[in-house]
Amino acid sequence: MIPVISRDELKLKIDRRDSFFLVETLPTTAYLMVHLPGAINLPLDGLEGLAPSVLPDKSAEVVVYCATPSCNASEAAAEKLIGLGYSNVKDYVGGKQDWIDAGFPVTG
Repeated sequence: MIPVISRDELKLKIDRRDSFFLVETLPTTAYLMVHLPGAINLPLDGLEGLAPSVLPDKSAEVVVYCATPSCNASEAAAEKLIGLGYSNVKDYVGGKQDWIDAGFPVTG
């Protein structure tokens, strides 16, 4: 089971400027339109090739998200990252839409 992080927990981490990687797993076009503050883009279809250079520290905290709770890209990305040896991966299941619906800031 992939650990999850709630919207409020994630907002607190961002507000505190905690050290972690926030990763949008959607295609680049969706990321460029709007994304969560501080997020980097690591599309699911290129994750295995990009992860080692984008996320060099396999023990760093990584929070992945996608579009909505019904989107499974973040869960699939979390599973792939864990399979690649990343040891501190969490899934923000609510995704971008949950964040926007809460009125939280976005970038893009």
